[in-house]
Amino acid sequence: MASGVKPRVKVPKSASAGDAITIKTLISHKMESGQRKDGDGNTIPRSIINRFVVDFNGENVIDVKMEPAISTNPYFEFEATVPAAGDFKFTWYDDDGSVYEETKSIAV
Repeated sequence: MASGVKPRVKVPKSASAGDAITIKTLISHKMESGQRKDGDGNTIPRSIINRFVVDFNGENVIDVKMEPAISTNPYFEFEATVPAAGDFKFTWYDDDGSVYEETKSIAV
């Protein structure tokens, strides 16, 4: 597991059924592309968040595949329509096999 990785998510606490809400996510991660070299000339191994998935009550909302060109601390902002009360589950997948999860509830 990469050190210092911290997911942050902002979801409104409530909305009306059918409303489009704005969701903001940020995960603190160094995101090493695998193309740089250290002071001794050795290649620094690739270490990125390679996939980001959001589900609402078990139904997929967004699924993003990320490549080495992604910036440090990837930030996503998107809209989702809320049909009913429920839980958003946010999942980030790291190259080293680590999985970071966060869940946020919304009332309707």
